[in-house]
Amino acid sequence: MLPARDRLLALPHVALGALPTPIDDAPRLRDAIGMGARLVIKRDDALPFGFGGNKVRKLGLIAAQALANGVDTLVTCGGVQSNHCRATAAAAARLGMACHIVANGTPPERLTGNALLDALLGAQVHYVADRTARTPAMDALADRLRAEGRKPLIVPLGASTPLGALGLALGVGEIVRQGIVPDVIVHATSSGGTQAGLLAGCALFGLRTEVVGISADDPVDDIGRVVTAIGGGIEELLGLATGALGVGDRFIADASYVGDGYGIPSDASREAQRLAARTEALFTDHWYTAKALAGLIGHARAGRFRDGQVVMFWHTGGQVGLFA
Repeated sequence: MLPARDRLLALPHVALGALPTPIDDAPRLRDAIGMGARLVIKRDDALPFGFGGNKVRKLGLIAAQALANGVDTLVTCGGVQSNHCRATAAAAARLGMACHIVANGTPPERLTGNALLDALLGAQVHYVADRTARTPAMDALADRLRAEGRKPLIVPLGASTPLGALGLALGVGEIVRQGIVPDVIVHATSSGGTQAGLLAGCALFGLRTEVVGISADDPVDDIGRVVTAIGGGIEELLGLATGALGVGDRFIADASYVGDGYGIPSDASREAQRLAARTEALFTDHWYTAKALAGLIGHARAGRFRDGQVVMFWHTGGQVGLFA
């Protein structure tokens, strides 16, 4: 049997963007926040496909599975301005599939940002009242599509399945090939797939890197349960014993930068967004990346990074949110 890392590298994959994404040094931002460690940015916002973002990595694996299974329709969910929904709609368009989105919220009077791109990509959007209604609505929609003779695939929130998360594990292999092995990776965490994938990737590629998720919405305990569950699914996919990758044991997250709620700017996220733009011409959104960067800045100011370390901010995209 192939070793787990070789099984990861052998997974079927649809190329949805030019990889690897760049790793940029950010010395002016580092100096602006008084940080002694080297600061680098993993630029998944620079993926050229569908306005980029980390979801493109996840969807490359899910798309290969969908094609192999004869799927003709992708069904997913998120907020009205969901980056994941926009990336899924883009993947469906590239693959010649239909896309249905279940969005919690009310139909906007004027389409902007990701909602505008969803429409341009041809996705059909179905609105529900709140987050709790999304999964039942996706299930009902998939049943209706099957009754009509379609073959749908439900792509859960954030494409945060074990298979999707392995897109980020592959991303860890990518940074190793780029010659950067960070001591710490800081990123936005929410639906759990990105963090589970990064943790699994560090284990598979032999990195001792600490992965710190900055919550965009949910409490740490809730995210931890999801990340651990996805990690278990990854182990099953790769033929490993339960707990072999240590995903749950190495889980670290911080929910103190959510502010007043998901997508609501905070003083810290406004400062982070402004500093990134004015020092590195780097754009972040208040849903995810500005709050994650605010977390990195807060940890740096608290002295949690040592001089001489390499700290990576994994930019997961979301700049379309600036135009919502």
